[in-house]
Amino acid sequence: MIVIPAIDLRDGDCVQLRGGDFDQELIRLSDPVHVAVQWRDLGFKHLHVIDLDAAAGTGSNRLIIERICQFYDVTAQVGGGVRDTEAVDQLLRLGASSVLVGTRAFTDPAWFAQVVEANPGRIALALDVRDGTITTSAWREQTSIDPAEFLGSVASLPLAQVVATAVDVEGREAGPDLELVRRLRAATAHRLGVAGGVTTAGDVRALDSIGVDSVVVGTALYTGKLEMSALSEELHP
Repeated sequence: MIVIPAIDLRDGDCVQLRGGDFDQELIRLSDPVHVAVQWRDLGFKHLHVIDLDAAAGTGSNRLIIERICQFYDVTAQVGGGVRDTEAVDQLLRLGASSVLVGTRAFTDPAWFAQVVEANPGRIALALDVRDGTITTSAWREQTSIDPAEFLGSVASLPLAQVVATAVDVEGREAGPDLELVRRLRAATAHRLGVAGGVTTAGDVRALDSIGVDSVVVGTALYTGKLEMSALSEELHP
């Protein structure tokens, strides 16, 4: 199990939202690169970096992403608004270890399959779920797509991993949606990352027992509710 700090970028700052709601900003820190350095210095080897402005179509934090991707001893999985091949290629050139693709994976599965096949092991599926179905376009559009069924449709693709976010519980520090996670774990043989609601070391270990490969943690790390001392070495190798 790997624990990965979340660095969500908005207006050049590092933020955390509640429930994917851009109007409910819980945390704002003015130097995301410094934040990334702090997580690295605490021993984390992987970062989860999302450009919220790109996802919402309101801007870009590409220069910040480039600086974080250049860290010599940390890898960064990067996403947010990745909806064409050029964006994928650019993030890989900047040094992202993998690129997270969400919205267009569901609106244009043929394109998604082509991109994954062209970059084996470098593209991750961003599976954002609200009320049991997939949500897209920076969590503003709700679909009728069942997440477990969609995982079956990409079973043969050489994905880096699937990263599933339970948007309903994100930022609420009330625990992850374990029922959803069990369903998704049973639906895919790909590596599975989980985000949303992870608050305590007990939450992390519960996800580990289900067979989750990595856990993305945001608000609970920033507020100190999930203390570093509670995480054993094997949880952030």
